[in-house]
Amino acid sequence: MSSRKALPQPDREEIRVDAVLQALGEPVRLTIVRALADAPDGIACGEIELPVSASTRAHHLRILREAGVISTNTDGTRRISTLRRADLETLYPGLLPGVLAAKR
Repeated sequence: MSSRKALPQPDREEIRVDAVLQALGEPVRLTIVRALADAPDGIACGEIELPVSASTRAHHLRILREAGVISTNTDGTRRISTLRRADLETLYPGLLPGVLAAKR
């Protein structure tokens, strides 16, 4: 039996557009967000192919989580991240679809 635990993240009303835009403005983090957009049930952090070290990957995931772009839960020794699509759409309608549709 696994125990799921959410890592600290801002509540919906604490998410700020400047933090979201700053988080989305970095190419590696944008790659992570695009991968999560295609995985509604989430992805383990190590399953996203990135050209960075494990510690840099963890840093980028933390920035996205602290900005309110993703939610991360532990599942045993795995960390599963999901995109906070509903929260972002409620706060900033059209932002996420626009970012995801942008040319790569």
